[in-house]
Amino acid sequence: MKLTVFTLLTICAGSALLHAQNKTEAKAPATSASAVSDELKQIENDWVAAQKAKDADKLGAILADSWQGLNSEGKTTDKAKALADLKATGNSLDNIEMGAMKVRVFGNTAVVTGSDTEKSMEKGKDTSGKYVWTDVFVKQNGKWQAVASQSTKVK
Repeated sequence: MKLTVFTLLTICAGSALLHAQNKTEAKAPATSASAVSDELKQIENDWVAAQKAKDADKLGAILADSWQGLNSEGKTTDKAKALADLKATGNSLDNIEMGAMKVRVFGNTAVVTGSDTEKSMEKGKDTSGKYVWTDVFVKQNGKWQAVASQSTKVK
């Protein structure tokens, strides 16, 4: 009888430990996902700050060398052109209000969607308005970098 009670207690204790371990493991990815989401949202804010300050070095660190962008006119651009355009006369980001961002993570790839309302100029033309956008990031060598972007002006 003592052996049976001991066996039952051992099984119950083991089950409780496994249940507690599974709960801990289930919570860990949520915390990690939250941290990744916060990190990517900060990168998006750093991107805006770099554009406002015309800081090509800061923006260059955010964009992967293979980055491709699609603007609201349907034109594509690459990293070199984006960095050159950043400092070009007649281009500016004077004011911007970021909307809510949504981050979805798929291993070492993440998609960030969001919106902004901005006062901006491109080639001397007023491009102010509300935009919705999508940025795709890949984590390589421990660092998130944008690899693709798309922006659409909302009428």
